[in-house]
Amino acid sequence: MNKTVIDEEIELDPKRYIVSETDAKGRITYCNDYFIEICGYTQDELIGKSHNIVRHPDMPKVVFKLLWETISAGKNINAVVKNRAKDGRYYWIFTEFETRRDADSGDIIGYQASRKSISKHVIEIIAELYASLLEIEKNETIEASEKYLIEFLKDKGDDIEFADIMEEIHRFY
Repeated sequence: MNKTVIDEEIELDPKRYIVSETDAKGRITYCNDYFIEICGYTQDELIGKSHNIVRHPDMPKVVFKLLWETISAGKNINAVVKNRAKDGRYYWIFTEFETRRDADSGDIIGYQASRKSISKHVIEIIAELYASLLEIEKNETIEASEKYLIEFLKDKGDDIEFADIMEEIHRFY
């Protein structure tokens, strides 16, 4: 019998990367063995599914809204994400999203994400922000959460944007 585990963190190997690719609509087209090992799904369960199959409910929707807006505009972005494995355990990752384009037309054909472990200190910092955003989304709207995030970023610097704060986290890490 497969027991469901909740609220237990999966410790990632800092020397290994979790890699996946999706089509332009976010459906998984490739996943490496380490991704399969960590998330607990089989390759057959992953291929063709939306990448949100590993989305953790602690992640604010506004983060994915901003990520999707950025990558669908053809820009690469980095982000700290909390994912959930099939058995309910979770893992925090630093993700580098890259846009894949058709060599002839230049059209976006998909995305590649390379993920690695991240320090506990960075997780503590971002988890507090994400918890605030999630609470706003529960009580108000995604738009209110985005407004809060924009104000939060303005407090950190005049022209800082979501992509910038993630880049700062990457440098800090």
